[in-house]
Amino acid sequence: MRTRLLVTTAAIAAAFHTVPARAQQAPVVTEGPLRAHLSFLADDLLEGRGTGQRGGDLAVHYLETQAAVMGLKPLQDGSYRQPVHFRGTKLLPGSSIAFRTGNTRMTPIVGEGVLIGTGSGKASLSFDAPLVFVGYGATAPEEKWDDYKDVDVKGKILVMMVNDPQPTAEEPNRFAGKAYTYYGRWLYKFEESVRRGAAGALLIHTTPSASYPWSVPANGFGHERFHLNKEGNQVEGWLHEDTARDLFKSAGFDLDELRAKAESRDFRPVDLKTTAHVELRSAVRQVEQFNVVGIVPGLDPKLKEQAVIYSAHWDHLGIDEGVRREGKTDHTYNGAIDNASGTAALLAMAAAAVKSPAKRTQIFLWPAAEEQGLLGSAAYVANPAWPLNQTSADLNLDSMNFVGRTRDIGVAGAERSSLYETAGVVAKKMGLTLAPLIPDLSGAYFRADHFNFAKAGIPAFNVGSAVFSGDGHFTFEKNQQASSDKLVAFKKDYHQVTDEYHADWDLSGMVQQAQFTLNLGYAVANDAKMASFKKGDPFANVKR
Repeated sequence: MRTRLLVTTAAIAAAFHTVPARAQQAPVVTEGPLRAHLSFLADDLLEGRGTGQRGGDLAVHYLETQAAVMGLKPLQDGSYRQPVHFRGTKLLPGSSIAFRTGNTRMTPIVGEGVLIGTGSGKASLSFDAPLVFVGYGATAPEEKWDDYKDVDVKGKILVMMVNDPQPTAEEPNRFAGKAYTYYGRWLYKFEESVRRGAAGALLIHTTPSASYPWSVPANGFGHERFHLNKEGNQVEGWLHEDTARDLFKSAGFDLDELRAKAESRDFRPVDLKTTAHVELRSAVRQVEQFNVVGIVPGLDPKLKEQAVIYSAHWDHLGIDEGVRREGKTDHTYNGAIDNASGTAALLAMAAAAVKSPAKRTQIFLWPAAEEQGLLGSAAYVANPAWPLNQTSADLNLDSMNFVGRTRDIGVAGAERSSLYETAGVVAKKMGLTLAPLIPDLSGAYFRADHFNFAKAGIPAFNVGSAVFSGDGHFTFEKNQQASSDKLVAFKKDYHQVTDEYHADWDLSGMVQQAQFTLNLGYAVANDAKMASFKKGDPFANVKR
């Protein structure tokens, strides 16, 4: 049953019948508004736009105010806010996990050797559970792969690797070859452990397999974490590779040997002959946060019943009170690139789009809680402001180009759908080429809000995310090496307090990226047909 937030086409027609039939080509995005929004959203005043924090509330209020000022239309109830309800859980001192094998006991330091938390919503947990190594923890029928076989893992803590089974000479394309699939993501592995009734899951971290250093999950588990209000793991977290190696050795196993065995379809779960004793103390609260939604109604009498979505999450990691208490000067995770950049770009794009509507309706969506596991976009898809079967595409912006104009544009993920061909036409008109498609080694396609739309059968991808490439496939108009070096250097700022706005940034490339996205959105919005996934893609068979 849909809530009152669902926008009916009849309501749109009645509310917006006065919109004049203006030009249907994409209007121009300008740098001034984009820079102004970016500098404000990334300012210390916004306190890092943390989920469930004052800064997050300020960001939502700013977005809805700007939406009203520029003339975006609200939801049917007159609000720009779509509520998202979830629970927040913050690990408290005294929490621990200890491993016992025979007479050997290991108690790794939380935050250093192990990261733990709960998705259960319980403030206090104390229990014992056996450990089972389940390889990659993947069940993929289309790959004829099942790491669990017929083993009952209920009530057990699952230890597993990150990423997917690796390609072989005989099967170079299994699990998308060297690229990531959704089965490789931490989110899938936690979800699968819940589906199987396990007590929890611990992921073995390596920088190559996760595609990011230990500091990234450490920061995440060091903050308050959020889950939608549904069943979750009693314990979930990460094992540092050194901890995992010592743990396996104490149980009489060689970690590398078991990892090698897990590369085979014949792999079966391995009882590690080890029991974990878990003590978790958490501060748990219910949180209401908001997606922000603004609408530019379409002009075509029939096509206006369909929509194109532009999305960019507004949240970041907020203020770290633990760092504040330690007396450190900087305790604000400003999130200038991730993702004040996309949030600001969407505002600049929306202000332009209001002046020149397209045939289809355009929806500007700022999801909440992306950093917490794409929760805001998941909530939107579960309760959409526009019918999913009338939504042509989602074009997402996250961590944008801040180092200058390029001669090509990244469209990784667009090749799954008709959006790729459309993007090629748009790029050519702008004097751009499409950046070469490369294997998705970091699972980027599954790490941003567009993925929830793809799972719902809506063609979607993240447009031109150059910041984390570091592989030189983006070509810059000026100072190419210096620009590439800046992008690579940003990796050390990712999810750190150093992701701050700098007034000397060259935003010409960000404006270019925003303009390409808007141009592509208009091409989709004015097309006679809705966008569609290509035959054979896993999402092509999803019924919207």
